[in-house]
Amino acid sequence: MKTIRLNIDKALGAVTKRQINALEPKVKKAMDMLHRGTGRGSDFLGWLHLPSSISEAELEAVEATAGTLRRCEVVVVIGIGGSYLGTKAVVEALGNSFDRLREKRENPLLVYAGHQIGEDYLFELCEMLKGVKFGIINISKSGTTTEPALAFRVLKKLLEKNVGKKASKDCIVAVTDRARGALRTLADQEGYKTFVIPDDVGGRFSVLTPVGLLPIAVAGISIRDLVKGAADMEKATDAKTPFAENIASVYAATRNALYAKGKKVEILAGFHPKMHYIGEWWKQLYGESEGKDGKGLFPASVDFTTDLHSMGQWIQEGERIIFETVISVEKPDHKVTIPADRADLDGLNYLAGKRVDEVNKMAELGTRLAHVDGGVPNIRLVMPALNAYYIGQLFYFFEKACGLSGYVLGVNPFDQPGVEAYKKNMFALLCKPGYEKETRAIRARL
Repeated sequence: MKTIRLNIDKALGAVTKRQINALEPKVKKAMDMLHRGTGRGSDFLGWLHLPSSISEAELEAVEATAGTLRRCEVVVVIGIGGSYLGTKAVVEALGNSFDRLREKRENPLLVYAGHQIGEDYLFELCEMLKGVKFGIINISKSGTTTEPALAFRVLKKLLEKNVGKKASKDCIVAVTDRARGALRTLADQEGYKTFVIPDDVGGRFSVLTPVGLLPIAVAGISIRDLVKGAADMEKATDAKTPFAENIASVYAATRNALYAKGKKVEILAGFHPKMHYIGEWWKQLYGESEGKDGKGLFPASVDFTTDLHSMGQWIQEGERIIFETVISVEKPDHKVTIPADRADLDGLNYLAGKRVDEVNKMAELGTRLAHVDGGVPNIRLVMPALNAYYIGQLFYFFEKACGLSGYVLGVNPFDQPGVEAYKKNMFALLCKPGYEKETRAIRARL
C-alpha cells in the first residue's frame, strides 16, 4: 500500500532547508524522549505503540458490540473533545453526505451529545428520540465531566421511558476507566456493557481506542483498515527511521522552524469538503498539546474552495504571521463529468467533458501558488485516497508529529492545565458543593 506523502518545498523561502535540518538534533532528542518515556507527560504515551498492539480479540469485542448497537435506528455518542471529535472526523469523511435524509439507511444514524451545553440542541434531540429505541455510547473516563454527564442523565431517563429500565441496559455501552470513577461505578451497578479507556492514553490521542473504534464500527466503517493504516504509519515514523525519511520528524521540524521565524498561526486547509471534522480533530490535538507556557502555534482550519470566498482575502493579503498545511486527496471515490450546454450562458463549455475533480485540483494548485506568492509558506500532505486506511495513517502521523513538536517547543504535549480554569469558575457560579470559597470570591468580583 502507498503511504501519505509530505512535501515542504513551498515552505522554503520563509525558512531554509538548512534551518529545518538544524533542528534535527532537537527532533531526535524529542524522538528519544518519546520512545524511552523520559520526557514530561510520559505517563500518557500509551498511544505511541497502540496501533500495533491492538489484538484480534479486542477488535472482535468491539465489532460484536457494534453489531448489537447497529440494530438501533439511532445511536447517540456522548462525549466531549477527543471523546467525540475523532469519531465525527472519520464518520463525516467516509459516510454518505446525505445519508441522514434517506428513509432507509444501511447504518444507524449517529448523533452526538455532551459536546456542549445547548438546551435547545438537547431538547430537539430528545424530541427526535421520543418513542425510539435508541442506543447510547457514553464516553467519559470520570463520568463527572459536566457536559457529557448532563447529557447522559437526560438521555438515560428518556431511553428508560421509551423502552423500560430493564431493556434500556442492553442499549447502553459505557467507555470509561478500568476501575474508578462515577461512570464505572454506575456501569457496574446497572450491568452496562463496558470498554476501557487506557490510563496512559489522553483524550485527544484516544481515537484508536474503543473511544473511537466502537462508534466508528457502529457507523459501518472498517476499524481494521483504520488500525492497519495507523500501524503502518507507526512503523514508518519509528525512531529507527532516518530524519530525512521520517515525515513526522520533518513536519515537526518545519513547523517549529516557521514558528521561530514569526509564523504564529498554522492553517490546516483541505479541498475535500468531507474532511471538515478532520480539521476540528487536528485543532484540538495541536491546540491542547502545544498551547501552554505562553507558547504554541495557533491552529486554525479552512475548507476550500468554500472559505476562499470568505477567509481567502485575509489569507492572501492579511498579516504575514501564517503558514498553511494543505491536505490533498489524489483520487475521489466517484466520478461526475461536466456536461456541455448549447446556450453556454454561464460560460462553462470550456470545461465540458472534464471531471469536477479536475477543476478542484486546478483550484487547489492555483490557490497554493497564489498563497505562496502572497507570502504564505505551504506544507503539503498527499493522501492517495480518502478511506479508513489512509485516515488511520493521517491520525497517527499527526499524533506522532505532535508529540515531537511539543517536546521541540519545550512544553509538555500531554497535559492540559488551562482547560480547568473555566470549570472552576463555572462550578463556583453554579454553587457546586465544595466550591463555597470560590463562590464567595467570584460573586465579590461580579
